[in-house]
Amino acid sequence: MWNMIKNYFNNYPERLKVARILVENGLSTKNNKIYLNHIEIPPIRIARAAEVDRRTVNETINAIKKDQKLKLIFEEIRPAGHSLKEIAKHLTLGVVELTVTDAKAQGILSNTATLLNNANLSIRQAIVDDPELSPEPKLTIIVEHKIPGELIPEILKIPGVAKISVY
Repeated sequence: MWNMIKNYFNNYPERLKVARILVENGLSTKNNKIYLNHIEIPPIRIARAAEVDRRTVNETINAIKKDQKLKLIFEEIRPAGHSLKEIAKHLTLGVVELTVTDAKAQGILSNTATLLNNANLSIRQAIVDDPELSPEPKLTIIVEHKIPGELIPEILKIPGVAKISVY
C-alpha cells in the first residue's frame, strides 16, 4: 500500500509528507475534509504536522479524490486504536519490544506469544509496525505483569529477532 502511495506522489514530496501523516495517524479523507474517525481535523493542523502549507494539504486531498485506488484507501483508513505502551508502567503491566531483522519473517509473533503464555503471562496488546511505513519495524507486546529476566534469552533465540527491550 505505502509503495503505491509513494509512487503516486513521487514528484510531489510535500504531498507525500501529508499522505504519510494521514496514513501514520489513520486519518481518512471524505468530501474534501480530514477525519479522525468522525472528528473533523482542520487542514492547518495537518499542515503544521507535515511542515507544509495548508494549500498543500488541500492539493493532496484533491489528488487522493481523483485516483480511485487512493480514494478507497483514504476513505476507509482508521486509526489502529489506543496503545497501553506509554502508560504500562503506571498500570504495572510489562512491555517487551522486539526489533526484527526481517519484518516479513514468519513466526515472530506466534513464537513470542507462546513463550509468554508458557510463562503464564496474559497478553493485553500486541502492536506490530507496518514494515512499509517504519524504517525499523517493531513488535510491541504488553502483558499483565513484568517480564521475567529469564525470558529474554529465550525470546532472542526466535528466528528474525535482532534485539529486545523490556520495560
